[in-house]
Amino acid sequence: MPTIDADTHVIETERTWDYMEGDEAKFRPKLVPTENGRGGWLIDGKVFSRGVNVNPDIPAEVREMRDIEARLKHMDELEIDVQVLYPSLFLRALTAHQEVEAALCRSYNRWVSELCRATNGRLQWIAAAPLLNVTAALAEARAAKDRGACGLFMRGIMCDKILSDPYFHPFYEEAQKLDLPICVHASSGGFQWVDLFERESGFAKFKLAVLSAFHAIVHDGIPERFPRLRFGFIEVRAQWLPYVHHELAKRFEKSGTPLGKNWMQEKRLYVACQTDDDLPYVLMYSGADNIVIGSDYGHADTSSEIEALRSLKRKGELDPDAIAKILYANPRALYNL
Repeated sequence: MPTIDADTHVIETERTWDYMEGDEAKFRPKLVPTENGRGGWLIDGKVFSRGVNVNPDIPAEVREMRDIEARLKHMDELEIDVQVLYPSLFLRALTAHQEVEAALCRSYNRWVSELCRATNGRLQWIAAAPLLNVTAALAEARAAKDRGACGLFMRGIMCDKILSDPYFHPFYEEAQKLDLPICVHASSGGFQWVDLFERESGFAKFKLAVLSAFHAIVHDGIPERFPRLRFGFIEVRAQWLPYVHHELAKRFEKSGTPLGKNWMQEKRLYVACQTDDDLPYVLMYSGADNIVIGSDYGHADTSSEIEALRSLKRKGELDPDAIAKILYANPRALYNL
């Protein structure tokens, strides 16, 4: 059975920033010492941790894509045909300055596209977009498409705005034209969001904003405004879908427009599950055509399960056709692979 791992990661290295061109070089992140001994990235006057959320069982050269052949070999061992790569550093806001963000995104996208180019399609990648400046984000989305990106990354909160804000409409229109999905990954939103939840466990800081984004996008009619645009919601489990379905259904009922039985398929919404989700229950509300699965390869948090795809194959509680869709047909449709 072909398998697509819908959520894996690459850890950025100093080489990531070698692709800054001209005046962009003055914004190059620098590695600086930190108390934990792992070092951190100095970006626009702030230090961001590096190497904290990494899987120690995967060699650094594999996590960081310095040995691509070793990564592909490990994929073979895990029976994975394709990995879709998300960034690690960009899972939090890095700067409030447009020109800095643009330089970081461009260099990252150039770097990761070059890494994936020679893998015969086995490594696919999601592009970072500098959304502090929508014009720059549109240009980078087009450049990323030309380089082979299969999606556009967003946090659950961007630019201190919810994702249904009209500010993002030009970006969604461009994504639709380019046939690239909007991929909302577990992330830390904006600086205000991080400050608010600095002391909590990480659930609100990294997960809750994505659930809120899902609700806002559906409730505010973004799928109807952009009728060919696909949306992925990644690394936040799928166990919450029945609750959000009920919540949305009640609101749509009051407005006189039923949500519909095949609502996720009709609105082109895809959610990444985990193997310990109650999947038969989840599928009652989502259907079998809009759930994908990822291993969070390279990271080591509550969403990480390196054997996730093989484990799903062995789950006797699911119909084999549903498993085949989750492992291959659905991520293939989401990312247009």
